[in-house]
Amino acid sequence: MLSVREITKNDVSSLIHYWVNSSDAHMLAMGADLTKLPSEESLYKSLTEQIELPLDKKQSYALIWFLNDFAVGHCNVNQIQFGKEAYMHLHLWESENRQKGLGKTLVEQSIPVFFKNLQLQTLYCEPYALNPAPNRTLEKLGFTFVKEHITVPGYLNFEQKVNLWKLEK
Repeated sequence: MLSVREITKNDVSSLIHYWVNSSDAHMLAMGADLTKLPSEESLYKSLTEQIELPLDKKQSYALIWFLNDFAVGHCNVNQIQFGKEAYMHLHLWESENRQKGLGKTLVEQSIPVFFKNLQLQTLYCEPYALNPAPNRTLEKLGFTFVKEHITVPGYLNFEQKVNLWKLEK
């Protein structure tokens, strides 16, 4: 059974484990710049600070993904303009859970939470153009392809070709 819920402080260590222990190949495949990864301490501080903020003050908002009550990934938004828009990121933590259709269902469950809790009108996602899995997932879920362009999509990324997708309320 697949489910999602808001991140709590109890989830922070699992999320940090993902960022610190993912293979270099996985990180590069999703467009992460290995030299920009923050320390465990910095990750802990920023995650717990965001968890404690009220929804309308958050810079980042995360949901934890579960398979049979076991945490298997997370979905977060940043660049939040409360009541307007945010940018979504999706992460299945272990390779054995990828490319099995789990991501589609988990993103599908996450979308209404983001729209409702952040009062969004538009949800964007900007995956690495060379990473086919998230691009296929977004298309299947009814996101509209906006454009392909070159940018640095997040503070952990290198400059790259990305596909901009959007979903409107």
